[in-house]
Amino acid sequence: MLLKPKQRWMQQPEIGNLVRELRCTMQLSQEKFADELGMTFATINRWENGHATPSPLALKQIDTLLSLLGEQGEALRVKYSQKATEGRR
Repeated sequence: MLLKPKQRWMQQPEIGNLVRELRCTMQLSQEKFADELGMTFATINRWENGHATPSPLALKQIDTLLSLLGEQGEALRVKYSQKATEGRR
């Protein structure tokens, strides 16, 4: 899983960058990505710009999308989990 609700290892700006990169990989606008997740455009925009962090439910949905992307999704997981680990050192 991307991250466990009580284990906040990925924070802003990493989570916002992950959301943006995932959305772009899926070739979706913020509006279409919001529809895909059942969120609003404003919510996606706030995540990507570092003004808010996704809820545990939204993180689970993002994790599902990463899984659906197969190797591309796994590469994003690895990329951003490494960045989060480096940021804690």
